[in-house]
Amino acid sequence: MTAQVDIAIAGAGPVGMATAAMLIKRGVAAERIALIDGKAAQAAQQDPRSIALSEGSRQLLEQIGAWKAFGTPITEIHVSRRGSFGRTLIDASDYGLPALGYVCRYGAVVEALDLVLLHSGIHRLRPATVIGFDETQAEIRLQLDDGDRLRARLLIQAEGGTYGQQQPRERQHDYQQTAIIAQVRTDAAPPGRAFERFTAEGPLALLPQDGAYSMVWCMRPNTAERLQQLDNEQFMQSLQEVFGQRAGRFTQIGARHAYRLGLNAEPRSTPRILAIGNAAQTLHPVAGQGLNLGLRDASVLASLLAKEITPESLSMFSTAQRNDRRMTTSLTDLMARVFASSPDQSIVQGILGLSLGLIDVVPSAKRLLAEQMMYGVR
Repeated sequence: MTAQVDIAIAGAGPVGMATAAMLIKRGVAAERIALIDGKAAQAAQQDPRSIALSEGSRQLLEQIGAWKAFGTPITEIHVSRRGSFGRTLIDASDYGLPALGYVCRYGAVVEALDLVLLHSGIHRLRPATVIGFDETQAEIRLQLDDGDRLRARLLIQAEGGTYGQQQPRERQHDYQQTAIIAQVRTDAAPPGRAFERFTAEGPLALLPQDGAYSMVWCMRPNTAERLQQLDNEQFMQSLQEVFGQRAGRFTQIGARHAYRLGLNAEPRSTPRILAIGNAAQTLHPVAGQGLNLGLRDASVLASLLAKEITPESLSMFSTAQRNDRRMTTSLTDLMARVFASSPDQSIVQGILGLSLGLIDVVPSAKRLLAEQMMYGVR
């Protein structure tokens, strides 16, 4: 079977589905869009991972009817450096907002987007994966693993590796860090407050979620290997020593998962193929900017394709999003490298700690940081 559409979207995570919904919202005919999904709907909706959505991302989801009150609001972000006195506290009330962002379950976001698209009329190809393609001057022809074929004017790659490459892309930069992710509970959690604490080995984030915290602790791989061998009580003791008492005493921890961290931010494209979201840039998790940048990618691209579905629109997108991608990538990369580049109590770390204190007392600097985290480059 061979179907023909204008736009094929490969990857039906939040970025891929949001792109489809935004295209329809801006007037692209739903029947001219195909969404290719490697997972069954139920599998994606049951995904328990936590994701941080900025206020800007919440607004984008609300515009397409995909926002529901399914996230825990972040009303404050406390940024500090272990072993230094300086700190920055970003408060939503300073900007007239109810929240700076929201911590949500990945599956809940996918479910909300799936409901928006359920009766839209788009072509849903699931479970299906692109295993080959042939690009001509007039179109791109996709071969799916179920034997079907799809012809499209453009292919938007929204998740996963780049099509046409037999091997995954090498990291542009290996941070020599591993992130341990888990749900943790404390006995004195400040309501709505998220923490970003920088250590000599990498950032440690605690994001409020359903009365507990979603923890992302970045460290050197050998440290992660050692900590993963500890039992829960020993692990929480190590966590307490690094984090301190700002959220009280750690009392409970769930399953721990470890992931190696690297930077990929050189999206490859052709005249009829464009990568957005994780397919275009895989960022360090510091400040939780990856998904938020992906949703901004989707919004800009949908606006351009709603005017004209041509390779020229893809070229215009690269120009339109260049500054946002560059600034967001540079900010997360800088924070990941610099704050973990020298040991605690060093002169460099003292200066970095002092800089956090200066940001806290300079309203314009704090606003610039807050707006970048919430909205990107506008």
